[in-house]
Amino acid sequence: MSTSVAPLEMVDTDRYPLTDPDSPAWRETVGRTQADLADVGCSVLADFIRPELHDVLRKECAALEPHAYTKIEKVNAYNTAIGEPLPEDHPGRTIMERGNAFVARDHIPASSIIARLYTSPLFQRFVADCFGLPELHELADPLSGLTLNVIAPGRAHPWHFDTNSYTVSMLTQAAEAGGTFEYCPGIRSAADENFPAVRAVLAEDGTHPVQRLGLRPGDLQLFQGRFALHRVSTVEGAIARYSAIFAYSERPGVIGSAERTRQLFGRVLPVHLAGRTDRGDELLD
Repeated sequence: MSTSVAPLEMVDTDRYPLTDPDSPAWRETVGRTQADLADVGCSVLADFIRPELHDVLRKECAALEPHAYTKIEKVNAYNTAIGEPLPEDHPGRTIMERGNAFVARDHIPASSIIARLYTSPLFQRFVADCFGLPELHELADPLSGLTLNVIAPGRAHPWHFDTNSYTVSMLTQAAEAGGTFEYCPGIRSAADENFPAVRAVLAEDGTHPVQRLGLRPGDLQLFQGRFALHRVSTVEGAIARYSAIFAYSERPGVIGSAERTRQLFGRVLPVHLAGRTDRGDELLD
């Protein structure tokens, strides 16, 4: 299913003035979002998509669910290959079950609300301004960049870091219960993996604070997913949780690693086998 809504007509521009980037209202919205990111490492723009389009958004994403790669995987927080030699106390030795499923970008119609939003230059400029950056780039990866995350009842998306530095997501269908987004803002930096803190979160020993976030369909969420350890708790009830993931990078040409791509989508393309594109840091994937 697709919609004829134009690229930014799906946005509540009375609240979020994306069509007027030089206006005081734009600067006020960006300033408020930047303050949230600085304070709690995350910002939520409620009802970013106009409420009358929420059902269209939900139906478009529900139609994509059959394309999700649903194999349950054993993973670590870095999505590196299981069994690689690591020190005894390395958090990468903590193995979790990843029960969520991803719909790859090449299955998402360009006419859908989420695809129109992801590729909109005005939306990209807005997101860049919110993160205090001169510009952002879509991922060059033909499978990642724009994806739909599907978490079926009884499943969860375990603790992980993102490939991309700057993540934007949008809940498109809420779970009946559970499915809570939890995160640890700034737990690592480009210069420091901070393994002790990551290990403490994975052990759930209560020594490192975890933030929890309530989200509704149509809300836009911005956070720095490469540096924030995060997860979605187990979905409860009878319906799946859907969220669109809009991934951007400061550098053009970012491609996911072959191992991570295989885990997420069950396939790799020649571009993934050609070698990893520099992300600008030496962090584990």
